[in-house]
Amino acid sequence: MRVVIFGASGMVGQGVLRACLLDDTVTDVLLVVRKPLGTSHPKLRELVHADFADFSAIQDALKDLDACFYCLGVSAAGRKEAEYTRITYDCTLAAARVVGAGNPALTFTYVSGEGTDSTEQGRAMWARVKGRTENALLAMDFHAYMFRPGYIQPRHGAVSQTGSYRALYRATSWLYPVLHRIAPGHTTTTEHLGRAMIAVAKQKGDEPHVLGSGDINRLGAP
Repeated sequence: MRVVIFGASGMVGQGVLRACLLDDTVTDVLLVVRKPLGTSHPKLRELVHADFADFSAIQDALKDLDACFYCLGVSAAGRKEAEYTRITYDCTLAAARVVGAGNPALTFTYVSGEGTDSTEQGRAMWARVKGRTENALLAMDFHAYMFRPGYIQPRHGAVSQTGSYRALYRATSWLYPVLHRIAPGHTTTTEHLGRAMIAVAKQKGDEPHVLGSGDINRLGAP
């Protein structure tokens, strides 16, 4: 299986990349990055591209792929809706259109979040924008899966790029086993997310297409 990952430098993307490199069924991993990550592996390639609002210049390099794992995202905290929409909706759809155009049998997975608003009418700005993004992806001509994790526990050295999140994970990591016992349907790990993405890519369009933490844990179980 040949895959491309967007957002490999982020916490979720790090987990997905690790899962792909460990999985023997994944034969080729392409990272679309703004700057090189410095990771080396026989089946890993990096494609440096500055403009994440327009991928047309690299369209030819994004062909013959089986899956796209889109892990790129930002916090809505402190952002106006227009800025958050540009990053969350516009950049995601720009990538999806280019990757989908050259790969008719593609599986596209998108990391959204628990509480995403599919009606696009709710009061929470981030949830409306995520919902709009999900709806647009689900309407496109490929196998689309929306991942809606709740609390994500980083594993195997995965680190958030957001300072406040790093502090939160450092302060609460010891609580994860308790949280998972209390609310197993609302907690997961970067390890489970990575394996679950690979699992849905093998499903070739089977339902469900919107997955919460419980589905992610089931599909990503060792």
